[in-house]
Parts: sequence; structure tokens; C-alpha cells
Amino acid sequence: MPIKREDDFEERRDHLKDLSDEELKEKFWELTEKIVDPLIDLSKTHTSASIERSVLLRMGFNSIDAKAIVNQVIKADLLGKGAGHVVYKLAQKEDRDIKEVGLDIGDEQYNKEELRSLFNGGGE
Repeated sequence: MPIKREDDFEERRDHLKDLSDEELKEKFWELTEKIVDPLIDLSKTHTSASIERSVLLRMGFNSIDAKAIVNQVIKADLLGKGAGHVVYKLAQKEDRDIKEVGLDIGDEQYNKEELRSLFNGGGE
């Protein structure tokens, strides 16, 4: 038999009932930011080879190529920058297709210094 929940809606909405639609929208986005901001901060500082391979899969690379690209990004100490970001920046710099550049990274056609130079020589 299901547990019946006491209806406390009126109590819970008491602090919101006098707000206009616009004020409710502002309150919604304020609370949303409080929830999402820590997640965004966490994503900027925490990644893994698995996450980066997943990003590359969504960029159109197969799993074998994604693994090779991530391995090269790790060798260049750029995992914190994001493997997809490395591929994207290099493709922009060379005015080439993302897929071609990624495959070239995986095939070790770029050395550590060339990849690091995309970020002014800085790694993680």
C-alpha cells in the first residue's frame, strides 16, 4: 500500500506567492545558477581519458582513433585542456578539417611541443 504524503504545498509556496511572473523567473534562474555553477567549475578542473574519448566519439571519431588522440594529448600534458579542444584549436590554426587533424594527432604527426604551443606552451 502506497504511503500517503501530507499536502504541504501551501506552506512550501508561502515565500513565493507574492512574487510576480518576472520575479519568479528571476528566482528560478538564480536557483538554477546555484545548482549548475559548481558543476561547471568541476568540469573545468576534472576530466579523465575516458571522458575525453567520449567527447571525441561525439566529434565523429571512432573509439580506436579517439584512444590514440587521447594518448597523444596525455603525452603532451594537455588532458586538462580537453582532447577535443586540442583537436579543434589545431584545426583552426591550420585551417584544416577537424577529422583530418585528429587523425594526424593520433598518428603522432605532431610532437608534444607543437601541441603545447596551441596554448602558449602551457599545459595543465
